[in-house]
Order: sequence, then structure tokens, then C-alpha cells
Amino acid sequence: MTAPARPPHPDPAPRRRRRWGLRLTTAAAVVVLATAGVGHAMLTGLESSIERVDAFSGLNDRPRSSDGMNILVVGTDGRDKITEEEKTRYRLGGAPCHCTDTIMLVHLSADRDRASVISLPRDSYADIPAHTDPLTGTHRPAHPQKLNAAYAEGGPSLTVRTVEHLTGVHVDHYLEVDFTSFMKTVDVVGGVRICTPRPLRDTHTGLDLAAGSHDLSGGEALRYVRSRHVDGDSDLGRMSRQQQFLAALLRKATDSGVLLNPVRFSRVASGLLGSVRADHGFGSAELVALGRAMRGLDPASSEFTSVPLGDLSHQVPGVGSTVTWDPAKARRLFESVRLDRPLAPHAERRTAPPALVEVAPARIRVQVLNGTPAEGLGARVDRELRAAGFATTRAPANAAVRDAQHTVIEYDPGWDRSARSLRAALPGARLEAVPGRGPVMRVTVGAGHREVRPVRVDTPLARADGSQGAVTGDQVDCP
Repeated sequence: MTAPARPPHPDPAPRRRRRWGLRLTTAAAVVVLATAGVGHAMLTGLESSIERVDAFSGLNDRPRSSDGMNILVVGTDGRDKITEEEKTRYRLGGAPCHCTDTIMLVHLSADRDRASVISLPRDSYADIPAHTDPLTGTHRPAHPQKLNAAYAEGGPSLTVRTVEHLTGVHVDHYLEVDFTSFMKTVDVVGGVRICTPRPLRDTHTGLDLAAGSHDLSGGEALRYVRSRHVDGDSDLGRMSRQQQFLAALLRKATDSGVLLNPVRFSRVASGLLGSVRADHGFGSAELVALGRAMRGLDPASSEFTSVPLGDLSHQVPGVGSTVTWDPAKARRLFESVRLDRPLAPHAERRTAPPALVEVAPARIRVQVLNGTPAEGLGARVDRELRAAGFATTRAPANAAVRDAQHTVIEYDPGWDRSARSLRAALPGARLEAVPGRGPVMRVTVGAGHREVRPVRVDTPLARADGSQGAVTGDQVDCP
């Protein structure tokens, strides 16, 4: 795979360069530090707990700096910092690994009105640049590998080099966070609520959630963001859940006043920063500036996406199965980052976010009947369902009974997941199983019908056509 072309000119005069409790401490690393009410003195004290790492030594031929700020957030194992009881409870057996579990590129716009979070799959095919092994002193030529191997081979510096080489984006800061900080941060904010339209069970992590909303503690949240065996999407589905959780954590931090309460902020930041490694240039002055700049940031002004993918099973001799990026789409994505452009349309924030569903509406076939005397009601509901993405028959008709009080969805039991997804778009509708009905749902609209609610499949990165798309935080967050 050929990496996206880098900008033609390296940074001519590099300026001073200003493990995630698993995968999503992007939220913790960015949100928790984003308070405008915390003074320089407090942050100077907190800064002393940050372990420093030289993430930019020996880097040359780098992409040109762009407007805004780019932060590479790396989530590492960190299980050596938790107790044996916690390892058992959260299924974290085995020896600690010197590896990255999550890699995210966070872009903060120059006007500080928007944050963009891009997940980089850890199994991405990457050309690891030539480097000297920090342990043995052996020189290694450039070679193909999975992206997360860069950390194991050369630590933070090689990880930064590899990401810059792949994306063409200049990295300004490096943050590395582990399991410990993630669990502590979630607990200090009082837990985080997530919602799932279907049960989630993973015997590898111990995750066991029924369909519905759940308030997760730090340890439970760790299970949620670690799980990759709850569906067939593996790491891609996991990245989706990570972004969902990130948006929920962002909302909890802003809505609960954590960022405006110096005492609570200090507790959250101390727990986070005590388990963080950062580059030497990321100090108290940068923390204060970042906090002031991000004063108005909320889920509606944050964006979440993953790199558009090409081959999901690209075999590399000696490496195994890797994931390649779509060259053209990836190039456009990172060009938007370099040019400080939004990744997702920023329409006025909805008061009611789309309902989460199990099945994409484009895969659900619907016939609409009008069960009331109101002329044109069936045709209107048909149009609204079609606008929401459902595959309607476009041939609404009158039902035999014209005095229905409640909307009824008739469905074949073999299509129960589709039926539940359709009901999410029709608040108050009742489900009626009709064996032998087949794949087409029949909706009889009753007098109690009020609206067709927007829906989206519970994997925010997936579209009906299989492409990748950026969404804003309020689209990812729970309703």
C-alpha cells in the first residue's frame, strides 16, 4: 500500500514541541484538561505528576505544521499498574505487553470551536521508517508492518514518525495513557451512561449488557471499550463503541460541571495525569491555553471518524493480515485536517438525537397502510420513513379497518431485529408477530401517530453503502 502523499516542504524551522486508559482517553486527555476556570498555579502543580517522554527526537523531513493543534493519543496496556484483584475482575490476565491498544489523532481547530477525533486502526498496514533499535542499537531499514508495531519497535518517537508518514499530518503533541487513568477518570466524574439497542456480551472481557441504557463505572467502562468479540466487526466495531463512549464522557464532563469546579477538576486531572506520559513541550502554559480555547467545546462541536478503509484482510508475508486504507478517501480526510476544515456537517444541534438501531434502515422493507379516516396520512408517513432511510414500497394504501388508535407493525418473527429498528422510528408503535409474513414489514398507522423519528445504526462509522463517514459528538451520544 502506498502512503498518502506528504506535503512537499518539511517544517523549515521546527518550533519547540509543545499509556489511554485503553482506548478512549482522548476524551479524558482533551476534555479533562479543557477547563477555563483552572488557574496557572493549579495546573503547574498537576504538571509535576506527568511523566515526560522525548517523542520528537531525531525526527526530520516532517510534514509542514498546519493551523490548529494536532495531538497523537496512544493507549497502552498499563496492566502492571493495577492490582491482582482488578486484573481478575476485569479479565486482564497475562503479562503486560509493550504495545499500543489504541491510536487516535485529535485535531483542535485554530479557532478552538471544533475538535476532530480520527481513529487509526491498530492493524493498519504501515511502512515503518528506517530507525535504530533503542535497546540493541541495531539499525533497521524501512519495512512493512502493522501500525501498532511502531511502538513496540521504537517507542513514542517511531510511532510519531510512522503516523506522520502515513497521514502527512504534522503532530504537535504526544499523549500516552493507560488502563489506570481511564478507570480513575470515569469513576471521578461519577460514571458514564451509554446506550445499546441490542445486548452486548463478550466472554473475553466479561462484558454483559442488556439492551438499553447503563451507567458504567470505570471498570465496567473498561470492559465496554475493550470488547472486540461482541459482533463480527472486531476492531472496527470496537472503535465505534469507543467513540460512542468518548462522546458520552464529554457530555458527562460538561453537563456535570466537572470542568468548572476546581476541586472536582483537580481530582479528575490528578487521576488522569498521574498515569500519563507526554512530550516535554506539553506543560502548564499549554494546558491553560488549551483550556481557555476549549471553553465552549461540547459534543455538538466535536467530530468522530475512522480512516476510510480499503482491504480489510491484506496479507503481508511475515506479518499476517493487515488493514489497508482507501488511498483517495484517506488523502482527502487528512487534507481536511491539514487545512483545518470540518470533517462532518455542523448543522444546528438536534434536541432529540437519532435513535440507535440494530439494522440499517436501508435494509428494512416497509409497506404503509392508513388505519385512520385522515386522508393522506399513509402517504405522509411513507414519505417520512423513506426520508429516514427505510425502503418503503412507495404505494401507501388504506387499511381495511379505519379506526385504529395505535400504530401497529406486523412482522415475520424471523425479522425481529428489523422490526425493533423500525419501531424506534415510530414512537409508540406496537409490534405484532405474523409468522410467514416474509421480509416486508407492514405498518398500519393509527390515530396516535405523532412523528417519524430519525434513526441510525448503532455503529456510527458505518453507512448503508459500507463507506466511512464523520459524525458529530451529539450524533454519537445517547439520546
